[in-house]
Amino acid sequence: MFKVKTKDGKIFETKEESILQVLQRQGVYLHASCGGKGSCGRCKIKVLEGNIKTESFFGISEKEKAEGFVLACQSFPGGDILIEIPDKLITVSERISTVKIEIIETILKEEEILRAKALRMTSSLSFRGGQYPEESLFAPVVKKLSLKIDPPSFDSHGDFERLKRSIQKELFISRKLAEKLSDFLRENNWSINLAITEEEILDFLSKKIYGIAVDIGTTTVVLALVDLEEGKIVDVASCYNSQINYGDDVITRIIFAEENPEGLNILRKSIVDDINALINTVSLRNKEGKIYCAFVAGNTTMCHIFWGINPKYIRQEPYTPTLNRYPIWKASDCMLLLEPQIPIYTLPSVAGYVGGDIVSGLLTTGLYKDEETSLFIDIGTNGEIVIGNKDFLITASTSAGPCFEGSGISCGMRATEGAVESFSYNQKTDEFDIKVIGNEAPRGICGSGMIDILSELFSKKVIDQKGKFVTDNSKHIKIFDNEARFVISSDCYITQSDIDNIIRAKAAIYAGISTLLEEVGLSERELKKVYIAGGFGEFLNIKKAIKIGMLPNLSEERFIFLGNTSLTGAVLCLLSKNFWELANELAQKMTYIDLSRSKKFMDEYVSALFLPHTDWERFRELG
Repeated sequence: MFKVKTKDGKIFETKEESILQVLQRQGVYLHASCGGKGSCGRCKIKVLEGNIKTESFFGISEKEKAEGFVLACQSFPGGDILIEIPDKLITVSERISTVKIEIIETILKEEEILRAKALRMTSSLSFRGGQYPEESLFAPVVKKLSLKIDPPSFDSHGDFERLKRSIQKELFISRKLAEKLSDFLRENNWSINLAITEEEILDFLSKKIYGIAVDIGTTTVVLALVDLEEGKIVDVASCYNSQINYGDDVITRIIFAEENPEGLNILRKSIVDDINALINTVSLRNKEGKIYCAFVAGNTTMCHIFWGINPKYIRQEPYTPTLNRYPIWKASDCMLLLEPQIPIYTLPSVAGYVGGDIVSGLLTTGLYKDEETSLFIDIGTNGEIVIGNKDFLITASTSAGPCFEGSGISCGMRATEGAVESFSYNQKTDEFDIKVIGNEAPRGICGSGMIDILSELFSKKVIDQKGKFVTDNSKHIKIFDNEARFVISSDCYITQSDIDNIIRAKAAIYAGISTLLEEVGLSERELKKVYIAGGFGEFLNIKKAIKIGMLPNLSEERFIFLGNTSLTGAVLCLLSKNFWELANELAQKMTYIDLSRSKKFMDEYVSALFLPHTDWERFRELG
């Protein structure tokens, strides 16, 4: 048994684990984008004393190696050791875990956006060929029912039977509630307020009825608290998905679940703890109500892990999930800190790589009821795409990688304070102007900033059509460890490898769109609208995204940013059971195309690995 000591005085014991595994087990998380495979080069630590066995130095320069830096995931103690963890290399979620109960903040701006969208959508819903009558638009799955029950007489009927007779409906009641019923009725003079579903009595009410909508994103988790009596969002909270400590993308996490005996349980506990922290946060801020149902949206892998279902076959051909449509399970089945009988609704998936988050997003767009054809795309770790109208819906997923969410890039980061969000060339000063979130010194680059940088460097011929640096064309290009970097500040830069990753990501998105358009026999110009969802969509510069060949060459007014459509759709399902029924119908209606088996997609992808594309005609200026 060896001891791993950190410079700040922590001591951990280990026998055969890597240093990364030792630290993770003790709640100290380094940035391990690859899930500990040694292929991202980001979990760097400095060995101050002791002997270690290191299997790979990938991503570590000769200078760093001489200073004692190693990869934690590839290094094993050969005895007692003393290590130093550079603060800037600790992942954000490790810092958040110490203040998780506080969560970040209420996103008031997002609350107003969601509320406006939910109300707008419910007022114009078209379903099964017609309009819902106005009175049925607001129809939550859990509702309040107030009753006055006749006191018992000598008719032999029990209290519960007389309650059901007042409701005129057969309902289930749990043993726990039945135990309280008789006393409750007598103490309240035979008056009772119930929280009920179509099938069950959930509780005797003393507070307002709330529900929660949860978006389980690969990188972030967002929760909205909804007043189901008044039909409005009352609070929103968010945090990072703690699973990022075990890998940036779903494939890495699936591998982690497969290869570690407790991997699935670790991943499941991470996401359940995150959601419970969010529940705790909004509950403490809104004590006048109680949560009686939840709608959860996420990609197929995230939903499987949330329910404790091994997603391993999603990674193996033919990429089959355990289930696409989930039963309405209970809070007790998923370890959420709610009453055990509370129903948990999971938005249905379409396939292994098109999940409930996309079905939820589709609800938000309304494109499923239009005569003309539109495109919906959610740009994140994967680029999920839907093309369709009222007659057809065709969908696919393309692996864009996590770079647009801040991972896999040397100075990549989420769209938080210190991130470069826009970048442009100033002809007067012959310099590049940057805009940083929070007006701080730049610490990294978020997704919208990456698009801007790529576009501007290409326009100013700092990089060529293949994305390679033209080293004579900019004073900002420096060589470090035999690799060219475009230096933005002392702490912020973009490397040749980073640019290659961004080009691969944009090529995958554009190739996915092109392939689906060809499947339905349409050209880009025939798209009525392009709905864009995803974390950085709101800040995306459309002209620059088109210039690098990521999006179709259409006029700007055809593009509509929708923000977090996964959460918005889940809110809509909370507000109206009609949306819940519609979500299940849309999931069944969508036709999935597996791009991994499409020769057309591969041809399109290779052609899109240039700026903007090998076919210049596609990106001529609009007339």
